[in-house]
Amino acid sequence: MTGSGGGLLVVDVGTSGVRAAVVRPDGTVDHVHHLGVLPDTPAPGLVEVDAGRLAEAVLEVATAALTAGGPVAAVGIANQRATTVVWERATGQPVAPAIGWQDLRTVGTCLALQAEGYRLPPNASATKLAAILDAVDPDRHRAEAELCFGTIDSWVAWTLAGGPAGGLHVTDATNAAVTWLARLDTLDWDGPLLDRLGIPAAMLPTVVDSSGMFGQASALPGAPPLAGMAGDQQASMVGQGCTRPGLAKATFGTGGMLDLCTGPEAPAALDARASGTFPIVTWRRRGRSTFGLEAILLSAGSCVEWLRDDLGVIDTAAASEAVAEACRETGDVWFVPALLGLGTPVWDFGARGAVVGLTRGTGRPELVRAVLEGVAHRGADLLEAAEADSGLSVPALRVDGGMSTNRVFVTALAEACGRPVEVSAVTEATTRGAGFLAGMAVGVWRDEDELAEAYLPARTVEPTWSDGRRQATRTRWLEARSRAERTIPELSVISF
Repeated sequence: MTGSGGGLLVVDVGTSGVRAAVVRPDGTVDHVHHLGVLPDTPAPGLVEVDAGRLAEAVLEVATAALTAGGPVAAVGIANQRATTVVWERATGQPVAPAIGWQDLRTVGTCLALQAEGYRLPPNASATKLAAILDAVDPDRHRAEAELCFGTIDSWVAWTLAGGPAGGLHVTDATNAAVTWLARLDTLDWDGPLLDRLGIPAAMLPTVVDSSGMFGQASALPGAPPLAGMAGDQQASMVGQGCTRPGLAKATFGTGGMLDLCTGPEAPAALDARASGTFPIVTWRRRGRSTFGLEAILLSAGSCVEWLRDDLGVIDTAAASEAVAEACRETGDVWFVPALLGLGTPVWDFGARGAVVGLTRGTGRPELVRAVLEGVAHRGADLLEAAEADSGLSVPALRVDGGMSTNRVFVTALAEACGRPVEVSAVTEATTRGAGFLAGMAVGVWRDEDELAEAYLPARTVEPTWSDGRRQATRTRWLEARSRAERTIPELSVISF
């Protein structure tokens, strides 16, 4: 580490809650404070977030962590991406519930736009913003002068800067890119697309670096500088030292994302690659962007939650490990985690979850193990797709997120991928990554190479299967996955 500085306060907003913590110059994370802020699901396919409650939680946990672990050199922000907030510029009040990244209400809009040559995914912010404006400002009389749009990073920065009094309306490069409203090469807002969706450019935030000073957290004691901001997956990459081409991490939380660093060369377009991955901005520093590819699993930890909350098969998510260990194998039972459709590589929003191969001998342990192994096989799908689309070989897969603490799952992932799986030293590497981004801006760390060199996993799980066994198992998995595809054909026609 270089520079002096102190700790870095990080506000990390996930799908199910808000965390604040202090990241120390040695990379450790302490003084963690968390509040649950669960999304609402008012109808099937709809996911909404109470942005006002989220702002209250941000200030509460940030103040608590800062009081316990401060003072700090700077503040970093990590966030669930694409969730869309619209608020009044003068009052700071949201005009409607925020639309969550998992929300599928704009599927019809995406289909209509597809016929016009616009290929937009329903999980991106573009059509979500248009849907909010259609509901609260159909004539767009208020939008240009009175309303602000932001993803969760923008909303958190606005909140920490003091709301209307601070007037800080920014987003970082990583979040701007996944709205699908910005050009990936220049990160300028896409004028023709804004016009088509009826979105005034004046309501959009200013795009800033992921690592760099962009404001002050005036709502917090001492008003520390705001110096780091990134979407959760990109922050996790930085937190796990995936800052060189060919290094990749996978985060298994509510959903799952695998992100591979490809380097400084900008891709030509946002469109999906042949194997279903998407180009992303991994971070921007000193005005220069680094790029990567992302592969997406729509249902990961949510499948374990389904076992717990809906079936009552397990009492806690952590119990899934012990229950699965009660059997050595599933008895040829296969679970396909497609509760919200399938992402990379097939991108089938009409796919639905499936359990294949049930017999009278299938019991609780086999079902729980099948769920964990099904998510692991989807992780292998993502890795194979990222390697195919990038032309890069990933020597070992780094993992974080809640499921990374489950030894049965991590072992299954190593076997399905056929390479070592390195488990992050901190479960939520997003928090540490946001701290690293803020720390580079204020001199606590020198640069991205220092972060790559300092990476050490908590443990490494080596694969043990022969190539023949792995190939046979993967073939059986792909057969099961194919049975889940096109369950709802009307949704399966969406492409982008």
